[in-house]
Amino acid sequence: AARLLLLCAASGLLLAAVAAIPPPEEAARMARYVLHSCDWGALATLSAQEGLRGRPFANVFSLSDGPPGPCGGSGVPYLYLTDMEISVQDLEVNSNASLTVSLAQTPYCRKHRYDPQNPLCAHIIFAGSIVKVNDSEAGLAKKALFSRHPEMESWPKDHNWFFAKFNITNIWVLDYFGGLKIVTPEEYYSVKP
Repeated sequence: AARLLLLCAASGLLLAAVAAIPPPEEAARMARYVLHSCDWGALATLSAQEGLRGRPFANVFSLSDGPPGPCGGSGVPYLYLTDMEISVQDLEVNSNASLTVSLAQTPYCRKHRYDPQNPLCAHIIFAGSIVKVNDSEAGLAKKALFSRHPEMESWPKDHNWFFAKFNITNIWVLDYFGGLKIVTPEEYYSVKP
């Protein structure tokens, strides 16, 4: 297992040096690539808060689909949440949400001088719902999140943190000119980033 992990890490460094982002005609692969490249996303809920009830409410959350590198991405966006968080309170009333991740948070767009709104600075919009992970998936979620966000391990225990995942029902990809591309969850999960 340690040799495989070392091989994956070495492969990741080599691939990172030579690999390019997926071409525009591979929208499912682009969606996987962007999610795996991102450490956080904007999660939009329907607010349950007084004065905002029923209105869209976006908030930033750390996320991970697996450890960094080419061998780690499952495609499942995992989150570490607490009921004390305002967006989680919204999700307790209505678990439907959308999640946006963008290469704007990586060096890619800055290197190419792409504005975050430029379609070439790819971003992905997922629609679906947030669900708590079961005990059999908690270890995978923990490894995915804590490998990218080690600070999470020291967050206050009395906040009752739990692992959750974004259950994807719809995917839109904007990575080139000409509008959004629709990718099905089946297409998305059948490719590697």
